[in-house]
Amino acid sequence: MLTIYNEQHALHQGRMEMFRGQLVPSFEVPARVDHVLEELNARKLGPVSKPDDGFGDTLLRAIHAPHYLDFLAGAWDEWIALDPANAALDVLPSYWPAPGMRRDVLPTSFPARVGLFAFDAGTPLMAGSWQAARHGAACAWTAASRVAGGERAAFALTRPPGHHAGADFYGGYCFLNNAAVAAQTLRNAGAAKVAVLDVDYHHGNGTQAIFYERADVHVASLHGDPRTDYPYYLGHADERGAGEGLGFNQNLPLARGTDFATWRAALAQALQGIAATGAEALVVSLGVDTFEGDPVAGFSLKSDDYLRMGEDLARAGLPTVFVFEGGYAVAEVGVNAVNVLQGFQQG
Repeated sequence: MLTIYNEQHALHQGRMEMFRGQLVPSFEVPARVDHVLEELNARKLGPVSKPDDGFGDTLLRAIHAPHYLDFLAGAWDEWIALDPANAALDVLPSYWPAPGMRRDVLPTSFPARVGLFAFDAGTPLMAGSWQAARHGAACAWTAASRVAGGERAAFALTRPPGHHAGADFYGGYCFLNNAAVAAQTLRNAGAAKVAVLDVDYHHGNGTQAIFYERADVHVASLHGDPRTDYPYYLGHADERGAGEGLGFNQNLPLARGTDFATWRAALAQALQGIAATGAEALVVSLGVDTFEGDPVAGFSLKSDDYLRMGEDLARAGLPTVFVFEGGYAVAEVGVNAVNVLQGFQQG
């Protein structure tokens, strides 16, 4: 399997995040991708290359609001302009607009704009965040372009992850929605319908929001119940899409402690829903924080289960783009992610 690797991912390396009432070292670290790359090379699953040249803002602006992209591109410079001493600190929000407050007027105050666009205090933004995220989106675009060109599957190995990022908001360590970039690339290349399947422990609220009123991209997600798990305010089973998109969003929330047998049955249900839509290509938001040892999740999948997951995904019989998302048991993340790819390749 072809892997498109974001060699600039380490430019984004958060110092601290707010977690359960205190500032702690960020869980989302460069070593996550480093372990996956090491495992890919050890197993020799296929070539690893950098993204193609030519990725432009037109595609990003089809997914994200221009004023949000402009904010991300200039955020660090604005942060330093407030106070040069800020160079030693990451950007985290201090304020948010509550329900009833206006979101349609863009504040001139930089801290106010941070709160307008960020939906949590756990996503540090620093000097290299924009460059790393944009290069990651180029990886997703390249992987999807190769699949559209005839590859059976390709893997965008990148961080920061993307599935929590919406058209005009960031959070959950995500700034640009790589899965949405891949899906739109497949649509632009001629696929009449595309499915996005999110297997990360946390609901891909950004992906859902981007495609919620569209019938050409079906979004299915298996995740921790939002009544107990992040991102909390989206991901319920009754969220089925709206307008033209009604019926093209499927959420399968699962209780903490879910084992692989139960999880696998939900995967089968999601794949049945995808088949029913007539999808011609598949994007998999590949998070492996469903692992039993993950420090910020609550399922109980074991490393060998990821091989079976890959086999099940292969049986869908669709050209497939894998986009790397979460997984915070850092020592095991490489084995688990590559097990999915190996299972798919052998399936």
